[in-house]
Amino acid sequence: MGTRKTGPDLADWRALAEKEARRDPDSLVWETPEGIAIKPLYTSADLDGAQHLDSLPGFAPFMRGPRATMYAGRPWTIRQYAGFSTAQESNAFYRKALAAGQQGVSVAFDLATHRGYDSDHPRVVGDVGKAGVAIDSVEDMKILFDGIPLEKISVSMTMNGAVIPVLASFIVAGEEQGVARAQLSGTIQNDILKEFMVRNTYIYPPEPSMRIVADIIDYTAREMPKFNSISISGYHMQEAGATLVQELAFTLANGREYVRAALKKGLDVDDFAGRLSFFFAIGMNFFMEAAKLRAARLLWTRIMEEFEPKKPGSLMLRTHCQTSGVSLQEQDPYNNIVRTAYEAMAAALGGTQSLHTNSFDEAIALPTEFSARIARNTQLILQHETGVTKVVDPLAGSYYVESLTLELAEKAWALIEEIEAMGGMTKAVNEGLPKRLIEEAATRKQAAIDRGDEVIVGVNKYRLETEDEIDILDIDNAMVREGQIARIAQIRRQRDPEKVEETLEQLRKVAHSGKGNLLAAAIEAARARATLGEISDAMRKVFGDHSSVSQVVRKVYGAAYAGEPEYENLVERLEQLAGVLGGSPRIMVAKLGQDGHDRGAKIIASAFGDLGFEVIAGPLFQTPDEAAQLAIQENVQVVGMSSLAAGHKTLAPQLVEALKAKGAENIIVVVGGVVPRQDYQFLLDHGVAAVFGPGTNVLDAAHAVLDLMEGKRRNM
Repeated sequence: MGTRKTGPDLADWRALAEKEARRDPDSLVWETPEGIAIKPLYTSADLDGAQHLDSLPGFAPFMRGPRATMYAGRPWTIRQYAGFSTAQESNAFYRKALAAGQQGVSVAFDLATHRGYDSDHPRVVGDVGKAGVAIDSVEDMKILFDGIPLEKISVSMTMNGAVIPVLASFIVAGEEQGVARAQLSGTIQNDILKEFMVRNTYIYPPEPSMRIVADIIDYTAREMPKFNSISISGYHMQEAGATLVQELAFTLANGREYVRAALKKGLDVDDFAGRLSFFFAIGMNFFMEAAKLRAARLLWTRIMEEFEPKKPGSLMLRTHCQTSGVSLQEQDPYNNIVRTAYEAMAAALGGTQSLHTNSFDEAIALPTEFSARIARNTQLILQHETGVTKVVDPLAGSYYVESLTLELAEKAWALIEEIEAMGGMTKAVNEGLPKRLIEEAATRKQAAIDRGDEVIVGVNKYRLETEDEIDILDIDNAMVREGQIARIAQIRRQRDPEKVEETLEQLRKVAHSGKGNLLAAAIEAARARATLGEISDAMRKVFGDHSSVSQVVRKVYGAAYAGEPEYENLVERLEQLAGVLGGSPRIMVAKLGQDGHDRGAKIIASAFGDLGFEVIAGPLFQTPDEAAQLAIQENVQVVGMSSLAAGHKTLAPQLVEALKAKGAENIIVVVGGVVPRQDYQFLLDHGVAAVFGPGTNVLDAAHAVLDLMEGKRRNM
């Protein structure tokens, strides 16, 4: 008698699938932006030869989690990132959030603070208090944490450029609250390489910036045993457009570089490795995001084994996660509540140690108390009502998730090795490789959204005829700045000027000599009430300012539209206008104020360049007057101001006025970016010709700009 089949095999499935789908099942394979082919069916055969499948949580390589019991023993920390306006207002917000179930404080600083400027500096007129809280001194830091017991509540601070004066002020504020620095718990981001790649809130060049990182690791390892000296961030990479493979590879390669910098300071790896932490974005590719966190732990163990630590905990990757801001949309904004909930679930299934959930209005403005409550309750519901905390690594053993984990790890490791062959991450950053790859990925993604290949519900599909208008938080920038300037003046009147100068001179000596610890010296200056700007400037005098050259990727957006009638029609319109003008239409893409987030600006510059515009990419951190001067110099017809950090109501009118004052009122000004609809009329009333909010199709924007140019020409 012959052997009898015990069940269907893969050939049986293929036959049934082909009958159901009326096509070859291979045509159902989807390729992700990472180049991973996602099949419609995974089986045990996909895990043949896979290692680590029998590993356990709490043990190397920690793929299944850094702690043995994970959330069954203790859920992740709910740590909502917030900060706006003044220290008083942010303090009130934190205290309410802690009373309502938040378990740690995560501070967002304004852009003036990030870039090491006091609030009275002329370059930060439009930035003070807008995208975070303004901190100019120890006095502000004391107000920020008034009534918050720093010996009990851990504090995370997203700070990189001005990390020395901010951490120094925090330590002194703790002391003056009665909390010794050894009792302080929390994290400082201190991840400067990522700033040079994507976020751009740097101050000093890469080499002295890396010294700052190492000095903070050194100081905290000796003096602050409960404090995480660095949060190595992939979050801002994904927000800038990186694929998940790029986010993984660049983040872990940055981590390796920081470990090497600390070892050069003479530290033993076990003295600091356990206090390194990571920070990842969680986007909308649900299973891949969960797999990414598992792959990150696997790869970090592999990297740390190179340094031969003796403590098992030195091999362990611990991470904070934040749901994606860039996935949130202005259109049909209540959909963002659903997006954030799915992303939060992915983070939990991936094994995060703490989590921030974005508010649904963050694609438009800073969160209100109402939207922040929904975001916080999203996590509380996830922890208490879904059962997700009852089992360690519930996705373990999934053919799909395990296969994704290993494929992500393999692809990321190949990119890490490529960086290593270049000489490490500092060298790769200096040569611009990570920045270029991320900008290319961002431009490809935008083209996919504009074409409708990637569906965004309510934006490029299922869009409502009418839009909901929601309440937003509007910060009175001028009032905040006036208050900060008054407090700075008061501090300068009351402090001992000789003591201030003595401590700042000592900081300059430490910076110049290369001996001593920069953070230790800055703590003395902060204690003497030197301001954040003064401490930053003391190091600026020695290290100098970093400035980057803006480069624009080409032939990425256009390649996605090759042969498309709408695109070709636009190219033809541009050619006709060029014939009339005697040359390609010229547009300057401007970034004003201290906002370094340039994803939108770079995408517009790249796409418009492919269409046939002559694009001038303005440098970061311009004042309105500097932008107007450059626009005239470059003989442009249009200035497109890219806004993300809520400074548009101050900076756009100033740009229009600066052009008028220079006799260039014929130059058209348009604004694009995160601009609430409630602000459109204000901008139009102040001379802006058009506003392109979040989710605007790039080709629609190009048509509108051409309409404006042709209309202006007809009326001349």
